[in-house]
Amino acid sequence: MIDPSAIRERFTAVTRDLNERPRRLLAAAEAKTAGHGGIAATARATGIARSTIGRGLKDLSAPEGLSGGVRRPGGGRPPLTTKDPTLLEDLRRLLEPVTMGDPMRPLMWVSKSDAKLATALREMGHKIADSSLPKLLDRLEYRRQVNRKILEGSHNPDRDARFEHINAAVTVTLAAGQPVISIDTKKKELIGTFKNGGSDYRPQGCPEAVNVHDFVDKALGKAIPYGVYDIAANAGCVSVGISNDMAQFAVNSIRL
Repeated sequence: MIDPSAIRERFTAVTRDLNERPRRLLAAAEAKTAGHGGIAATARATGIARSTIGRGLKDLSAPEGLSGGVRRPGGGRPPLTTKDPTLLEDLRRLLEPVTMGDPMRPLMWVSKSDAKLATALREMGHKIADSSLPKLLDRLEYRRQVNRKILEGSHNPDRDARFEHINAAVTVTLAAGQPVISIDTKKKELIGTFKNGGSDYRPQGCPEAVNVHDFVDKALGKAIPYGVYDIAANAGCVSVGISNDMAQFAVNSIRL
């Protein structure tokens, strides 16, 4: 885990005495030392653009290429938000989840990709390229994030009592030398030439051809894995079938 606060502390301790090039090299060194994700973490901690850190990494790998003058403080292109004061606030409005269904907003019910956000901003009259979005999103403290399973849903008041009863019955049954099994159906999978998330080695330029759409093949159906686990023996098996009769399938899986 990268600690941006440590990077920020080291950087601010010396940055006042550095001009543009040493600052770039220092940020690049921090990113290189941090390893995977170091560029993003260093950019957030120092405020230096990722592209600038990338140039610094190139300089570190080829120090003989360091040449040319250093710009005086304040040189370079002014920030987009300086030339366009309403840009950041309009972007914030697009990002607010509560505005997604507002018919007055140009961006509705679409994924928030850089390209789509930039297109929506251009439709609002802003001059902005897709590549400028990551820096603006960093300023608004937006990050790409995956879903996290933390919502339990409704809580039945008898839920704990049911599990305590099951646990007590399992304990007594195991003590008597009787079998106890746990059964569960797993994720159903389409049968046929469908795309999946895995990969395999094949000759270069010859990927395996699969269906464009993931529509169920009515002749083949779906594969239904059904697991049976013997708790005492610490052994189990998985039966794979295509039946939709889950009760009968469960009984046959247990019998087998």
